[in-house]
Amino acid sequence: MIGASREALAAGRENLESLTDNTSVDAAKLAEELAAVTVLLDREVSLRRVLTDPSRSGQDKAQLAGSLLSGQVSGETVDLVSGLVRSRWSGARDLVDAVEELGAYAEVIAADKAGSLDDLEDELFRFGRVVAGSHELRAALTEPKADTAAKAELIKKLLGGRANAGTVRLVTALVTNPRGRSLEGGLESYSKLAAARRGRVVALVTTAIPLSDRQKERLAAALAGLYGRQVHLNIDVDPEVRGGVRVQIGDEIIDGTVASRLEGARQGLEG
Repeated sequence: MIGASREALAAGRENLESLTDNTSVDAAKLAEELAAVTVLLDREVSLRRVLTDPSRSGQDKAQLAGSLLSGQVSGETVDLVSGLVRSRWSGARDLVDAVEELGAYAEVIAADKAGSLDDLEDELFRFGRVVAGSHELRAALTEPKADTAAKAELIKKLLGGRANAGTVRLVTALVTNPRGRSLEGGLESYSKLAAARRGRVVALVTTAIPLSDRQKERLAAALAGLYGRQVHLNIDVDPEVRGGVRVQIGDEIIDGTVASRLEGARQGLEG
């Protein structure tokens, strides 16, 4: 997002955090309702255009959103969406993206309040690695023509009883309503939201063998010192790296693997 949309999303996130600071507010319920609003706005093109029309007053758009949603979702969800439509948006699709992101962030908040945010992060990462290792599974979950109910049932069989309810809801929403995102991209965006909740960054660490707890602690501390923030490690074991550690944080890569050094030497010989 750019410009006005970015500012509107930031304001919406602040509103969500303030709202969920109240212990009586059910963040998981907010997440489910925001996911339903996302589906509505994604489907109703004319509605989202009206709700982002700069020629209409913010109050007018908020009243319209309230009249449509009241009785269908909780008052808290109505307030959140009304606050969003009062803002200015660079594009109508940005409003849908924002509602969707706030719904996912509400799942993150619910997990944090329940003391299971680490589990949520780890489950999302592990699920992504499972999908990456199975062409058949990825095809079944991403085939555009596949029945959405069948996809949801497959997720239930894979994760039901084995993962947090929030993880199941997030993954189900992603595969049944991807909205142009790749499965990998969606999972990564969820991981970033979880990390943002704790003011930390996510590092994808690839090693030839599993790291000990002591090694993980030392690596996390070193990266925290380097980036000035806490770092959450997602560990991926890949024998092909031939020793050493490869760390990726965002677009930055720190590669100290034997495989990388061998490839560099090979290129030097060929140059």
